[in-house]
Amino acid sequence: MSNGPGPLHGIRVVEVGSFVAGPFCATQLGDLGAEVIKVESPAGGDAVRAIGPFIADESSGFMRINRNKRSLALDLKSPDGKAVFRRLVARADIVVENLRPGSMNALGLGYDALVARHPGLIYVAISGWGQDGPYADRAGLDIMAQAMSGLMSITGEDGGPPVKVGVPICDISCSLYGALAAVAALRVRDQHGFGQRIDVSLFESGVSFALWEASTYFATGEIPRRHGSGHQAIAPYQAFRSADGYFASGAANDNAWHTFVRVLHLEHLRDDPRFATPRSRHDHLAVLLPLIEAVTVTQPSALWVERLLAAGLPSAPLADYAQVFSDPHLRARGFFHDVPHETAGDVRVIGSPMRFSRTPVHIDRAGPRLGADSRAILRELGLGETEIEAAIASGVVAEPDALQPD
Repeated sequence: MSNGPGPLHGIRVVEVGSFVAGPFCATQLGDLGAEVIKVESPAGGDAVRAIGPFIADESSGFMRINRNKRSLALDLKSPDGKAVFRRLVARADIVVENLRPGSMNALGLGYDALVARHPGLIYVAISGWGQDGPYADRAGLDIMAQAMSGLMSITGEDGGPPVKVGVPICDISCSLYGALAAVAALRVRDQHGFGQRIDVSLFESGVSFALWEASTYFATGEIPRRHGSGHQAIAPYQAFRSADGYFASGAANDNAWHTFVRVLHLEHLRDDPRFATPRSRHDHLAVLLPLIEAVTVTQPSALWVERLLAAGLPSAPLADYAQVFSDPHLRARGFFHDVPHETAGDVRVIGSPMRFSRTPVHIDRAGPRLGADSRAILRELGLGETEIEAAIASGVVAEPDALQPD
């Protein structure tokens, strides 16, 4: 947490999102100081709310993915709910949604309908495959995007089964692309006065990571394959076995290679023609790796990391998340935050990697209970108490203590 306004202070965001991609995009904007109102169905809300573990009957994942937001439980299928949503958008700068393409249009709340009234609106549409094209109507989740983008074809050990990246990398990267595009669109609006629709997809986000793979395939026609923890073109550059586990290191150029073999007392490999260049070392990795690990398995990871770092080479132990979440460097930099929640108490969340010298990010509260801010938001929109009570009584709007069952 920090004092002073964030970079997007004064910007209002309306999110209609579920699971990760849309919500995490809006979370980035909220961290940067924007006001984020999360619009959810009164009948259960964001699907992540039903995914455990739970703290005080609230989803631990939801509270962390959806920090810095307010929740409006609103039935967008009802005429009155649509009217409230339009009033909400009239005050907004950005809409973020990750429903299946066409869903918001079917509600009469898509980009064309909203921008007709608010030409400065920035509308971020996040989907599995994009808003058009042959795959547009397909359902899309992170693992499908990882599969189709090629990521699973290069993840895992050579000759082994396909493996997905351990985190929802396509969801997360799509979120970040969406947030970056929204900020760029704000810049355009400041200069020229118009908003625009932004179309980002999990599929294309996954394909965008193929930096080395594209350089190989487009140059040679060779289909990239799995390399385990190793690099596509450089060796040695991977995780190595030690006496008590694994550590990571790499020699990305000849100077680093010479230092690497000196630390491991393998100087005789410098004169071996099979290992003379980065490419030849990569081509002969099946021979080189056993020679290296015959030495590295004799000592614990901490010793090798210490020696390699002392020699000026990058190296790191392989950490599990218990070690990550108690890492002294991250603690010293204040990367974890304890933020309040209405019923769960203080909730520890991961911080933002974005560090500004003058307009810091804000992480002020955990993700809200479903409908926690419904009444307050309706008041801000100018509805009177009689209108608010009628909306709640009809089920168009809900509060935490009067929610519809799933």
